[in-house]
Amino acid sequence: MDIDGPTIIAVHAHPDTSDIWDGMAALLDGLAVERCSADGLTAALAGRGSVHLVAHGPAVAAVWEYLFRPDAVDHVASVTLSVSDRRGLLARRRRAATPPGPVAVPVQVIAGSGKADEDLAARAPRLWQRVVTTGRPTPTTHPQVYARAVRQLVDHLGGAPAARELLRAQVGRARGTFGDTLVSVTGAGSGIGRETALAFAAEGADLIISDVDADGLAETARRLAEAGATAHTYTVDVADAAAVEAFAEEVCATHGVPDVVVNNAGVGHAGFFLDTPAEEYDRVFDINFGGVVNGCRAFGRRLVERGIGGHIVNVASMAAYTPVNVMNAYCTSKAAVFMFSDCLRAELDSAGIGLTTICPGVIRTNILETTRFSLPDARVDVETLRARARRGFAVRRFGPEKVARAIVAAVRKNKAVRPVTSEAYLVYGIAHAAPQAMRSAARGGNVV
Repeated sequence: MDIDGPTIIAVHAHPDTSDIWDGMAALLDGLAVERCSADGLTAALAGRGSVHLVAHGPAVAAVWEYLFRPDAVDHVASVTLSVSDRRGLLARRRRAATPPGPVAVPVQVIAGSGKADEDLAARAPRLWQRVVTTGRPTPTTHPQVYARAVRQLVDHLGGAPAARELLRAQVGRARGTFGDTLVSVTGAGSGIGRETALAFAAEGADLIISDVDADGLAETARRLAEAGATAHTYTVDVADAAAVEAFAEEVCATHGVPDVVVNNAGVGHAGFFLDTPAEEYDRVFDINFGGVVNGCRAFGRRLVERGIGGHIVNVASMAAYTPVNVMNAYCTSKAAVFMFSDCLRAELDSAGIGLTTICPGVIRTNILETTRFSLPDARVDVETLRARARRGFAVRRFGPEKVARAIVAAVRKNKAVRPVTSEAYLVYGIAHAAPQAMRSAARGGNVV
């Protein structure tokens, strides 16, 4: 098969063999991938035009030293180097007798930890660094990471716009805390979801926003545009597993895998269990718990396959650990989110994916306007009850922006569980220290 694309030379050194590049090469369709040993690098580059080098392990030293040759720029268009941490390159460089000086060739580093320091950035002015949070990356354990890194750099140097992932790896690029990051937020048509999207946008993120409410979603998109953020909108019912899977497939194919996934969509419900019809109970569970499960399944799998980590946020509630006899469906659905998140967090840890469970307390959002009541007596006025609840929530004076700020901070710090508001923290402590007190207090509620 004739390949007209750029040439990649994958370099190996003992004890590795050229086989370590098989997985990467299989993913680089359209590019000519050759192999050579570190000992044969100089001969392989002699008399030929510019090629792109990729090296791992012991072969990195040979490639790094080659870059300081006066004619290196004539033969090498870029290098991608895999090191256990960013200090490896400089350590090799200092042990060598090569004259000091900056590297004229674009350098990309795939590292297991650390950040590029000033010395490395000074030696390689055109520097990109990708940190893989799943341990020491190798071409055999992370072939998709190497293939994606090489292709994105080669395409960009060939004139294509830089991929978001490549922009995020660029050392020295001015960006906000979540600059060059893609964040997906469900339930973004109002309340906590809308404010979370705006909060991430203020930190530089690009947004994928979704909701069943198309009008509310359009308003969120308008506000994001006013803020100068890039946002892509999708109308999705999170309770529909097939729809969420199709949504994730389209998002990832069009925009890439989101780096942060916020599963926020939810509904309110009040009423005794015995007064709640089965279909209503199922509806609350399908949205509040099923929506979280569907989002985690669709995007979690793709985050793992991408191989460089990420973060998931599941919005639960203080109700997850606060039994209330007149909020059975809501409390139980949020408790399910809480335990599900604890289990999934442990599962995803080895893939470098963080997971935060957010537990808001009394927050003034429009969830009260859409909450359904399952009442024992049809003569009870639902709007009277809604107005009473509205007055109670207004006392706290906390809006959804408080939760949004907590979500952004929790992702930044990789917090496992984040209660929001003082009562959420207080009850979280009591629930663990004195669970019987919580059970006793649960008996006194009355929906009317």
